[in-house]
Amino acid sequence: MTQKNNTPALLVSLAVTIGLVAAGGWWFTRSAGVDLGQILQPNQSPPSPTAPGGSPDPDSPTAQTFATVADVPSGLFSFGGSTTWAPIRRETEPILPVVWPEFKLRYTDPTNESPGSSAGIRMLLADQISFAQSSRPLEDKEIQQAASRGYPLLAIPIAIDGIAIAVNPNLNLPGLTVSQLQQIYTGKITNWSQVGGSNQPITLYSRRPADSGTVEFFIQDVLNKQPLASTVQFIATTTQALRKVSTDPGGIYFASAPEVVGQCTVKSLPLGRKAGEWVTPYQLPMVPLSACPGQRDQLNREGFQTGNYPLTRRLFVIVKQNGQPDEQAGRAYAALMLTDQGQDLIAKAGYVRIR
Repeated sequence: MTQKNNTPALLVSLAVTIGLVAAGGWWFTRSAGVDLGQILQPNQSPPSPTAPGGSPDPDSPTAQTFATVADVPSGLFSFGGSTTWAPIRRETEPILPVVWPEFKLRYTDPTNESPGSSAGIRMLLADQISFAQSSRPLEDKEIQQAASRGYPLLAIPIAIDGIAIAVNPNLNLPGLTVSQLQQIYTGKITNWSQVGGSNQPITLYSRRPADSGTVEFFIQDVLNKQPLASTVQFIATTTQALRKVSTDPGGIYFASAPEVVGQCTVKSLPLGRKAGEWVTPYQLPMVPLSACPGQRDQLNREGFQTGNYPLTRRLFVIVKQNGQPDEQAGRAYAALMLTDQGQDLIAKAGYVRIR
């Protein structure tokens, strides 16, 4: 009888003890700054926000770290495309395998052409890679080619980039308007004196359009689809082109801003939509080239993000929406890049966070 009468009291005591332990654990994690979400294993992670159809939703809160992205597949997935993406790959590729060791990624160069956005998208359409990296939006012909194969393509933006104009350090010019830049690269302006510079013939340098999403973007958005001037000297890589400009008093070249701003042998020109309304691709004040490499110009991230700088664009992950593992891999890769951790690494690589 005595044991029976004590049972309710024992149950109440046990409940109170459990409650105190739970409250103490909650207080400890809060006071110690422990975030339980940060110690979840990948297969315990909450799903990352997606838009209808499963793509990352740019208007939803993002996951904080690579480990908190859901639906990351296992397997070996090849990808390829834009050379503009190279600094991002250098920052992210050492870290991704540590967090997701079964999500194996391999960058693949094209067999018979130079790497670039267009080459990567062609490889994607030919089922040679799982997803592509691009420095330009999809073209109508690419969308149509995918549709003829029975699936749509999806372009997921993950970063903001700017196009910087490199000239010889000795060129004395406050800046160029977008219209002047267009006339220079279509051959209508051929001497720097026509835009306020010295009497010096202009030497045009560019990568080939077939090799570079940057050049395709430039032709589309700056030249309004006009062809490059017949006098353009085509150079295989940005490194080689910048070397040419550094020794050519009349040289000019355009490339992704992180590849130009901060260089010690060329100068980045300010641009404006109107004469005198110059916006620099670098943060003011400009670092003298004599101080380089000890000090280097830094990107004008605010100008790129607000659009005040005239030549900005987005970088994309291109995915085939075919319901196959390749689609899951491409969506997962984009979701990883859109985490806070991914965006921090993108900023470290020299580009601008998109969120």
